[in-house]
Amino acid sequence: MVRFGFAGDGDGPDNCGVHIHCIPAGPLATNAYLITSRERGEALLIDAPHGVWEDIEPLLQRENCRLVALLVTHGHWDHTGDAARIQNLGVPLYAHEADRIFIERPEIMGMFTLPGLTLEPARLEHPVEEGQVLQLLGTAIEVRHVPGHCPGNVLFYFAALDAAFVGDALFNGGIGRYDLPGGSLEMLERSIRTRIYTLPANTAVYPGHGPETTVGDEMTGNPYVPA
Repeated sequence: MVRFGFAGDGDGPDNCGVHIHCIPAGPLATNAYLITSRERGEALLIDAPHGVWEDIEPLLQRENCRLVALLVTHGHWDHTGDAARIQNLGVPLYAHEADRIFIERPEIMGMFTLPGLTLEPARLEHPVEEGQVLQLLGTAIEVRHVPGHCPGNVLFYFAALDAAFVGDALFNGGIGRYDLPGGSLEMLERSIRTRIYTLPANTAVYPGHGPETTVGDEMTGNPYVPA
């Protein structure tokens, strides 16, 4: 199933020719985000849940784009199920060093997965860190480290799109789990207040599960972490 969740109007935005496609995939309906630039003929993928390649391959063909990068918000299995498959196509993988063990040794998450689910190891080729700025699709992408859900959760902030992809740190009206290995409620609250709520209020927040929201809406209405 492909759901198109675009920034801007319902027919999809044209932010300098860049489009955001939201594709829920995998057993937990994890949001993957395919960002395409027809002008450049390039695309990047944020997170790779199980089975997402079957959905994004025809989108890439339709948009006449090639996939140039896989950005992983964090290393939990429901965000990386197709990472090895996509990486084996020659797509470089970017993620935080603190989640390398989850990405390269996913079997350690076995007790938290669903029965019969295959976890294939990928390789962390390009570690990212707090404050780093990536240049992809002809635009700047700021990396912010937002631990608390897990040690290596990061957000990717596209200032030109007024968009932040936050993984499982913050949801529409909720926050990520903090009871998994490496999680911490205190750390998650601090990350949200200092790394997410410091973005412009009109920034669209694209979470790892569920519908998008905005920084301003969560600052005023999130019952778990008020501003």
